[in-house]
Amino acid sequence: MENEKKELTVPNKGLLQTPELYQYILESSVYPNEPEPLKELRVVTASHPRALMGTAPDAGQMMSMLLQLLNAKKTIEIGVFTGYSLLLTALTIPEDGEIIAVDLNLDTYEIGLPIIRKAGVEHKINFIQSEALPVLDKLLETSGNEGSFDFAYVDADKINYRNYHERLLKLLKVGGVVVYDNTLWGGSVAMPEEHVAQEWKAGRHWTIELNKFLASDSRVQICLAPLGDGMTICKRLI
Repeated sequence: MENEKKELTVPNKGLLQTPELYQYILESSVYPNEPEPLKELRVVTASHPRALMGTAPDAGQMMSMLLQLLNAKKTIEIGVFTGYSLLLTALTIPEDGEIIAVDLNLDTYEIGLPIIRKAGVEHKINFIQSEALPVLDKLLETSGNEGSFDFAYVDADKINYRNYHERLLKLLKVGGVVVYDNTLWGGSVAMPEEHVAQEWKAGRHWTIELNKFLASDSRVQICLAPLGDGMTICKRLI
């Protein structure tokens, strides 16, 4: 029937009411202030078959401001892909800043690596090819790491977001921030399950459960921002 909701098959990067409005935001606010290395990496990533995995540029703009407001120096990134958010962080933090970046896929990271090197910020990045949980556990076991990180960004396997959260809250300073990507899951979190394509249902389930958990977690102050595919910002309170 004409009025029936269509099945969601592919999540949009922008969840605004019209593509034209989203494009306006990009062209009027984001792109004019986007550093040239980020623009270059965004263009390179656009031809990748999984380009949607990249951090949305409007979300990146918000992350850059957060990093500056926090005076962040020591950060963690879980899920790197071609490195847009990683490069953004490296460009924003000071010369002696450090990013521990974790991803299973070295090949996609190496797509952006020449641009990262050209930008002169590779020395800030400690890339670890691994699953994230063992890396986080090792960080917690190492003296001096607990309560020492300013910022974390998570854009990896959604099923483990809550496991990451427990570890990251120990690693972050009080007042530190962790940002979770894809917390609106293409808008499917607000759709009846029967209208969601099968391949998106598992992610929708884990995203809804995460959002409920974060909203009830008294250890953090949260803001779910409708940027990109949804970004939940969590400030550690205790």
